[in-house]
Amino acid sequence: MNATLVGADRLGNIPAVLRSRGIAVLQHISGRPASDQRRVPGLPRGTQLLILFTDFINHNAMQSFRRAAQEQGIPVLACRRSSSCLVQCLERNGLCEASADLGIAASTGR
Repeated sequence: MNATLVGADRLGNIPAVLRSRGIAVLQHISGRPASDQRRVPGLPRGTQLLILFTDFINHNAMQSFRRAAQEQGIPVLACRRSSSCLVQCLERNGLCEASADLGIAASTGR
């Protein structure tokens, strides 16, 4: 699955977390420049998932990207920019399986 990420200046380890779950980062858009905050004509070709980092994007930009995704029938995932929050949102929305590491830690009492 190919994802377009919107928000945040730096992604840190998020691309590696997504890759481990079978999701490739097609494009990252910071959302900070004024041109990113206007109406978006469409998402990059090949986008199958839109991930919005809500703590690093303003309301107008978020609304514009969400509308573009809805027009193209692309699912939208909104979460904070933390890898743990991202994984929880992906699992909650059925976009990846529950982490095996969590199950092991819970069963051994660690």
